[in-house]
Amino acid sequence: MSEPEQVSIEEYVRVESIFVRRRNALILRAQFAPIYTDYYLHLMQHGIRHPAELDQMLKDFLAGVTLHAVARPWAESIAWTVNLRAPRVNVFVTAGSAEEAVVGRLFTEDVREPDRHYFYSQTTTRHQPEPRLSTLEVDDRDPCHWVERYYEQSEQRPARMFRHDDEVFTLVTAQPDCDEEWLAALDADQVARIEETEETSLLETRRFHFHCGCTLGKILPVLGSWRERKDDLFEDADVITVQCPRCAARYRVTRDMI
Repeated sequence: MSEPEQVSIEEYVRVESIFVRRRNALILRAQFAPIYTDYYLHLMQHGIRHPAELDQMLKDFLAGVTLHAVARPWAESIAWTVNLRAPRVNVFVTAGSAEEAVVGRLFTEDVREPDRHYFYSQTTTRHQPEPRLSTLEVDDRDPCHWVERYYEQSEQRPARMFRHDDEVFTLVTAQPDCDEEWLAALDADQVARIEETEETSLLETRRFHFHCGCTLGKILPVLGSWRERKDDLFEDADVITVQCPRCAARYRVTRDMI
């Protein structure tokens, strides 16, 4: 058995979970440069390029799902997909604290065109076999607003997500008896200086890195149903390229591999 992959501490993003006393709010905060560095290395390795707008959209959504994962129990894994209209694209991200991993990709081919933008959420736990599903509409192309809308509709409580300089993001979520008027009035500068103006306490720190874990060995079984129909799969080619559905990694597959 091969040794487990070793990831140095510097490659992890550390997400702080901070409680704001008297306001009854939870702050999730992290600097995402290490995750984004690994994300771009992944794109380079597999020859993937995204338009600038979609690239930023995916990066922001990766930050949002990571912060949300830290607001949730350790055993949960969260997968979010937003299906956008023009241009037709699915933005997919998934994160889990137990795996210390976040990953995502864009789907730009063969995407159905919805009549409006839809946000799909799936949450699974180790102790609950059936995933918890929710669907809601979003009305713009800003992932920070998507996360806020998700909290409003699916979590049934307000939340605010902020971008700061140097790839820092903050998610502020309401807890029981939250000062919701204070939460609604927050701006990015106030959130950045929260320890100076409010009584806070650090509850915990979790760490994440950009990681999928896919391999050719894990991808091939998905193609098993094509074993008796190789000509339909390969047509006139001897080699085809198969993409991982979670990270878009590209794998070359030959006929004799099926």
